[in-house]
Amino acid sequence: MKFLFKILLITFLASNMTLSEEVKVFDFTEEEVSTLQVRKVRGADNKTIYTVGSNQNGNFLKAVAENAASGLGKEIKIDLDKTPFINITWKIEKDLSGIKENTKKGHDYAARVFVIKKTGATPLSNRAINYVFSSNNDVGSNWPSPYTKKSIDNVLASTKKNLNEWVTVKANVKEDFKKFHNLDVNELDGLAIMSDTDNSKMKAVAYYQNIYFSAQ
Repeated sequence: MKFLFKILLITFLASNMTLSEEVKVFDFTEEEVSTLQVRKVRGADNKTIYTVGSNQNGNFLKAVAENAASGLGKEIKIDLDKTPFINITWKIEKDLSGIKENTKKGHDYAARVFVIKKTGATPLSNRAINYVFSSNNDVGSNWPSPYTKKSIDNVLASTKKNLNEWVTVKANVKEDFKKFHNLDVNELDGLAIMSDTDNSKMKAVAYYQNIYFSAQ
């Protein structure tokens, strides 16, 4: 009986530890959005419009990009040894079908989340993985950014299968940095959200919700 109790106790503690090992990145409140770093892409005609809302699953961020490109960045330390998995819930209402996303003229995404590791003294030396909701490519596709090989585009969702539907995706960031950059990264330095259409001059509408890191 005592042995069974110990087993149950260990199982309970292990499950609670797993649940507690989650790091939420964004709250998506008006107050939080006002404090995030807004960065307009050089050469873009307009800024992406970001607004907050809520549904039965909590707060979300709505992005409307019409010939626009700007991102929302947050400096945050993420221990990838404890919580290597990024989890993203997002939806594309209006996509960018027909563009070639791996070219400079078509390098736009209705939704993307950057994970960033500082590897030098300037932002240009940073390494990044750009997790994207593609309008034209299949899940699992990846390629270097046409602007810099220090950023890799990795497709986690596609409107070819999920247009105007909430989708939840997961990726092992620690493994991806090793795979794409050959870097052993123990800690991230920041994240950024961006919906952009400055190259294609089109319009995209996207929603972001529940972005967090987890142990599993």
